[in-house]
Amino acid sequence: MDDKRRLILDQALALVDERGLAAMSMRAVAERVGLTSMALYPYVGGKDALLDGLVDLLHLELGTSVGDDLAEFGWRERLRALGRAVRSLAHAHPSAFPLLLNRSAAGASASWLTAALRGILHDAGVPASAIPRLARMICAFLLGYTTGEVTGGLPRVPPDPESAPDPASEAADAAAREAEFDADLADLITLVAHAAPHPADDRT
Repeated sequence: MDDKRRLILDQALALVDERGLAAMSMRAVAERVGLTSMALYPYVGGKDALLDGLVDLLHLELGTSVGDDLAEFGWRERLRALGRAVRSLAHAHPSAFPLLLNRSAAGASASWLTAALRGILHDAGVPASAIPRLARMICAFLLGYTTGEVTGGLPRVPPDPESAPDPASEAADAAAREAEFDADLADLITLVAHAAPHPADDRT
């Protein structure tokens, strides 16, 4: 990615993190990088293209956070690590993250998540004909669950209206959410294993 384009996208993402997606405009981003709005167009196009650039940037960040260190691990551990990385990205950028679910892939790096899932499914021994559908289903879960979590769209037990906010209770709720997500990942791993006629060993 061109250095100037990356700088602009980094500042756009920081703006969304600080003030929400509704606050992002070409003018607001231009002010952060010391340019005029018109000067942004050669690098990021209009606002729609800028949003697509944020999708690309989020996928780049996801790929960087997972890295190449998992290559030596089996498919189960890689799928678990990928799921946790998606959830971490959602919590790091809660205002921008829903773009991954609501906008189509924008650039080459934006196909990273799908490619990673297909590689994991291939290594798990899933038949080639079943990989695209299973990859879409897992991708839909990862993006849908985490988007719902950071936007408040997931159902939860309502707090007692007569009780004051309890930091310990909030921490317990966060821990319960994490445990639930890990349990869902375990279910996905079981599903993938059942989809493979001869499931690969963890270390293959």
